[in-house]
Amino acid sequence: MMRPHFIFIHLYNDRSGSPAVLARVISVLHRAGYTGELLTSKHSGFLNAVPVLRRLLFFRRSDNRWLTLFWYVLGQVLLFFQCLRYWRRDVCFYVNTMMPAGAALSARLMGKPVIYHLHETSVNPPQFKRCLRFVIRFAACKVIFVSRFLRYVEGGLGKQEYLLYNTFSPPEYSISVKPGFEVLMVCSLKTYKGVDEFVQLASALKNNTMIRFTLVLNADHAEITRYFSGVDLPVNLEWFARQYDVRPFYERASVLLNLSRSDQWVETFGLTIVEAMSYGLPVIVPTKGGPAEIVRDGVEGYLLDCKQTEEIAARLECWLSNSECYQGFSERAKKRAFDFVPERFEKCLLAIIKETESCCSDT
Repeated sequence: MMRPHFIFIHLYNDRSGSPAVLARVISVLHRAGYTGELLTSKHSGFLNAVPVLRRLLFFRRSDNRWLTLFWYVLGQVLLFFQCLRYWRRDVCFYVNTMMPAGAALSARLMGKPVIYHLHETSVNPPQFKRCLRFVIRFAACKVIFVSRFLRYVEGGLGKQEYLLYNTFSPPEYSISVKPGFEVLMVCSLKTYKGVDEFVQLASALKNNTMIRFTLVLNADHAEITRYFSGVDLPVNLEWFARQYDVRPFYERASVLLNLSRSDQWVETFGLTIVEAMSYGLPVIVPTKGGPAEIVRDGVEGYLLDCKQTEEIAARLECWLSNSECYQGFSERAKKRAFDFVPERFEKCLLAIIKETESCCSDT
């Protein structure tokens, strides 16, 4: 039985969670002897250095929602025809996120197996999401979910469904002494990610000179400057533009926050949460979605809504003033992170792929 040649599809190559996970998927399969190609955008991100042939697809965005929709539809039409080049080849399509519908439809037309790796649930408007779910139901043979929560809300598609928790790169060494008390948040430059709430929290604690706030945003310097134009940022807050290596921030931070607004954006996993915990950082995360599967309230951190600014501030000051309490949270966070080690991810992924080989042989 021949191993399938994988065609990996991801629309926007940046430094967010979903391309990071796909990059690891590709690396795992490459080490296991599988071959493949990647179709993604020309942008610089986690998919730049994957060990497979990289082909460019059309991707463009706009601040205008209707123009963004136009570019998306155009891109999917072009992607549909671009994928027809694989008609006479024995391939399996690995579609990352709900969005590359054109690739899935093209694969279905050609009778090629399709694996969907789903990361998201907050897709708007609802009519658009229903269309994407229809394509998945129509084209996929297997669907991978990154959390039980996501499987619960987006499953029931009549396909073989799998749970595959994301993984992380373990720290190269342990950081035992932190230079001060630094509160870190790493996220996209989106209002629904809780950027404004992070600024409000820093302002609320600006009189506590022992606490510093660091915001690392997946955006360039000009975009961040425009976002904060006219905003009086507190002196205890420092922001950084897109980073190619966030490990130095984890190494010096004391706590990680995820302040996503659950009424606008539900985190389905939260890769930065596990990464931070592996460095011994206690975390404060939303009460809904994937983070609630990772973090146990009062054990590795706290489950709090982003609007509970006073409660979050109190938890931070408690950790600052009680080193013994903080150390207990830190040790439990590090221990919990290693439930998501790469070895478990690889074993589960390869088991799914082994099943796919039989799927490919039947097509």
